[in-house]
Amino acid sequence: MSGTSRPAAVTDAVTNDALMDALWDSLADYYGDFTAAAAEAGLTASQAKALTVLRRGPAAMRSLATTLHCDASNITGIVDRLETRGLVRREASPTDRRVKNVLLTDDGVRTVESIRAGMHGTHSALDALADADRGALHELLRRLFVGPAARPGPGPRALG
Repeated sequence: MSGTSRPAAVTDAVTNDALMDALWDSLADYYGDFTAAAAEAGLTASQAKALTVLRRGPAAMRSLATTLHCDASNITGIVDRLETRGLVRREASPTDRRVKNVLLTDDGVRTVESIRAGMHGTHSALDALADADRGALHELLRRLFVGPAARPGPGPRALG
């Protein structure tokens, strides 16, 4: 079949470096969109990330720090500021009174929904995908980045 060529992605193996570059570019765009939407809500990216994690359900302070890859003292400051704004509340764990769980308030739920809705660049990029591509992307991301059973070693954690 001389004279016909196939796209490089079909004929050449994609290296880990190329995949990492594509992930970097995608995440940089996503994070920029996220940070801008958070700022529109009057929040730092760290505060918005905490709300995004909590949208999946209550979390202990230490668990929140682990998920966000930061020191427990940093999470305390983030949660203090979110609590002052009425976006989260703390309550004692029902199984261990020494542990404080953090939960979204109704205002917190509305705020995280507003941030996600305000990520226009991300929505545009995802809306441009065909349904089959959306399904494939979801499956690949789930397999790569969601949960410790999905991959060997410590690896990255999904943040929302």
